[in-house]
Amino acid sequence: MEVAIMLYNGITALDAIGPYEVFAATMKSKVKFVAKNKGLIKLDSKMGYLHADYSFSEVTSADILVVPGCSPPNYKTPMNDEESLNWIRQLHETTKWTTSVCNGSLILGAAGLLNGAVATSHWGSFDLLQSFGAIPTDERVVRHDKIVTAAGVSSGIDMALQLVAWELGEDTSKVVQLILEYDPQPPFDTGSPKKAPAPMVEQLRGMIQELSKKEPNL
Repeated sequence: MEVAIMLYNGITALDAIGPYEVFAATMKSKVKFVAKNKGLIKLDSKMGYLHADYSFSEVTSADILVVPGCSPPNYKTPMNDEESLNWIRQLHETTKWTTSVCNGSLILGAAGLLNGAVATSHWGSFDLLQSFGAIPTDERVVRHDKIVTAAGVSSGIDMALQLVAWELGEDTSKVVQLILEYDPQPPFDTGSPKKAPAPMVEQLRGMIQELSKKEPNL
């Protein structure tokens, strides 16, 4: 499988690396990290970098496109960059699967790919997701035709495992899950707004809304 993972400054590392580890473990995938310009890509934490080995002009097709998310308001950079959106649209014409992780779905929405589509994102971004004509759902991994969206950061692993099952068979996906020892047993049961205490959810929602009003500062 040819997999293109889009990178941009301000990206969340696990959104990209989670799916990468799954696809790489199949040993039947060629994964390319692609950005507008080749080179170092600054993380949203400002504590490290990923590296884009390919530029948009060098990758014109893929079996799977992955658009990772980021901390707000960094998604505004690719959402307002026509070159980035055009590349997504062009690649989407060639893909078997066009996917996103976390609020990477907002970038797909800005590219015009989610109008009328059932989709998910980080729960704090549902209002923005709906503004692009999408129908938000709190499912962890959502398929709408050939578009697959995943919820918050860690759900990119689940999404990639599902894609491997569809493309290479469930047995291969199960082996990959075992290789990664992906057997989540978190110390707390607060991983979704349905489970976390309401005051915690509202406090975080307010923080996300305030950050979303700002401009990227990378």
